[in-house]
Amino acid sequence: MEEEYIRLVFGLKLKQIRTDKNLSLFGLAKLTGLSKSYLNEIEKGKKYPKTDKIVILSEKLEVPYDHLVSLKLDKNLAPIGEILQSKILKEIPLELFGIKENNLIDIVANAPAKVNAFISTIIKISQNYNLTKESFFLASLRSYQEAHNNYFEDIENNAVAFAKAYHINLENPIKYKDLEDILIEEYGYTINKEELSKHQKLSELRNIFIPKNKTLLIYNNINEAQKTFIYAKEIAYNYLNIENRLYTFPWIKFESFDQVLNNFIASYFAGALIIPKDNITKKLTHLFSQQEWQPIQLHKIIKSFNCSDETFYQRLTNILPKFFNIKNLFFLRFTHKENSPIFKLTKELHITQQQAPHANRNNEHYCRRWVSLKTINNLEEVSEKKSAYGIQISSYENSKNEYLVLSAATSDPFKEKINRSVSLGMLLSPHLKKKLQFLKEDTFKKKTVGVTCESCNIQNCKERVAEPRVLNKELRNKEIEKAVENIIQSYS
Repeated sequence: MEEEYIRLVFGLKLKQIRTDKNLSLFGLAKLTGLSKSYLNEIEKGKKYPKTDKIVILSEKLEVPYDHLVSLKLDKNLAPIGEILQSKILKEIPLELFGIKENNLIDIVANAPAKVNAFISTIIKISQNYNLTKESFFLASLRSYQEAHNNYFEDIENNAVAFAKAYHINLENPIKYKDLEDILIEEYGYTINKEELSKHQKLSELRNIFIPKNKTLLIYNNINEAQKTFIYAKEIAYNYLNIENRLYTFPWIKFESFDQVLNNFIASYFAGALIIPKDNITKKLTHLFSQQEWQPIQLHKIIKSFNCSDETFYQRLTNILPKFFNIKNLFFLRFTHKENSPIFKLTKELHITQQQAPHANRNNEHYCRRWVSLKTINNLEEVSEKKSAYGIQISSYENSKNEYLVLSAATSDPFKEKINRSVSLGMLLSPHLKKKLQFLKEDTFKKKTVGVTCESCNIQNCKERVAEPRVLNKELRNKEIEKAVENIIQSYS
């Protein structure tokens, strides 16, 4: 048993006994002859009293000595003990949000019954929705990104410093061969492009890193943009001296939050290197100043960098909030298996506002009117089509919010008959209209959208694939509530 746990349990029990007897810390100090500061440190789990001090506390509080030193907690404090023993507080990246563990324990200890109910609720929700440790870590990371508007100056500066140190011209597209040479010559990598392709069960992996001999197994069928991104991530791990890292891409599982955070840092570095902030900012400024919308101009900007559509759209979530003050935006990635009625939201990020949609675990059907889903459908309608693009203004039927949404869809090269789309949505506001000179009243098609069919109130919707059962239930409950109110008023 850890000493820390023993100290915390003793402190929690002492505080509960003191409050049950309506004693202040000052009163307990007067009663026992022990200093108030010393008792305060005991209650916070910072100190464990010696035997003679426990005897004094036992006698003055009229509590058996064995009860004080026992690690058994009563039903009010038992949940706190379970939390401490489960190490869940060690899993939560509290320091990332400026929270100290002891402060959280104090909150729990001050209202154990209420906090116990809250924690139990959270646990039950997570069980019902199959919330894994990885999902929890990723949710924590998203909160961290959103708290910083998804822009990290130190990583940006490191990418620029690396390029300068290795004479990489950020005005030109970065080639994977340049990064490959650095990995081999500077960091002693061996790159094997044959081994991974021999293992059919590993066909979904792009690469595996073997740390013992610095061997990078890389799938031989990936395109240049994917290869460049993988090499840029490997450089990040080495250049930034990151040791606690993942060894596969995409990841299989996370062992700790540090691995989640380090994976994000390496990916961010790769994006900042491949799509340099000064270069992309200059090109976007020119695009936004155009009086007429020309989609080919955006396409040319994307193609000017050696990157995928997903990498580009994700990079916009760094650049737009920082350099254009466009902060009310979201990024979504959907995946779809051909001929399946289910579209899965596999990645999401919301800056400043919690825009719909969010990951849906209720087996509800996302609105088919979204451009995110329409681009996938457009891709699947033409078998030889390699990509599809779309743009629309989404007007939510249950709110006043409207979003300008750009979307791109491609097939997944590693999963048969799986297609995916990435979308960037920007809240329509006076600021956005001022920034985007081409954004006029009739520039883009406007579509009224819902969130899921089950919760949508749009009438005569041709795209609907399920009845609005959730909405209907809400309406029935309101009717019942109104009827009850009328009955009560009639008898008043």
